[in-house]
Amino acid sequence: MNSSRVGVRALRQAASKPNTFFSHNIPRLALANLQTRGAATTPTLKPEDAQAILAEQRKRRPVSPHLSAYDYGQTWFGSSIWTRITGSIFSGSLYLFSAAYVIAPLTGWHLESASLAEAAAAAPYALKSGVKFLLAWPFAFHLFNGTRHLVWDFAVGFNRTIIKQGSWVIWTSSLVTALGLAFLV
Repeated sequence: MNSSRVGVRALRQAASKPNTFFSHNIPRLALANLQTRGAATTPTLKPEDAQAILAEQRKRRPVSPHLSAYDYGQTWFGSSIWTRITGSIFSGSLYLFSAAYVIAPLTGWHLESASLAEAAAAAPYALKSGVKFLLAWPFAFHLFNGTRHLVWDFAVGFNRTIIKQGSWVIWTSSLVTALGLAFLV
């Protein structure tokens, strides 16, 4: 630190006196305006004082909205969240069945097509229809709402009233389609 101060002082003295090295004004003016600044230190805070400063900062910090700030018609029962839920159901079911199918020969399970068809034929009609509805509704909902999201990508129908009306159409059409697939097919 002292050696750099000595060097800066020597440069200043050389810049203030005209000599052969600094015959032009530009280097002399540049070196004459060098400033030194001492290090600023802050006193060490006690833990209580640091907590008080932190508490004051937190009082001035904006509060993030919680779930209670949202309209539940657009968030929880909104079709976007259910598209994510149905997509998760599809992917989770696929991974679960794929893993079961791979380990079936090792565990003695019979997940071949013939055994699955035989088990489905032996099940009562109400159970078959219920399982078909549980499979058909997420498929229908995800199909219809995914199509609507693709339409939204073209900036068509992106209005609050149209979104709410579209949500009712999606829910109704997916339930009717799922009932039709479960009981008529």
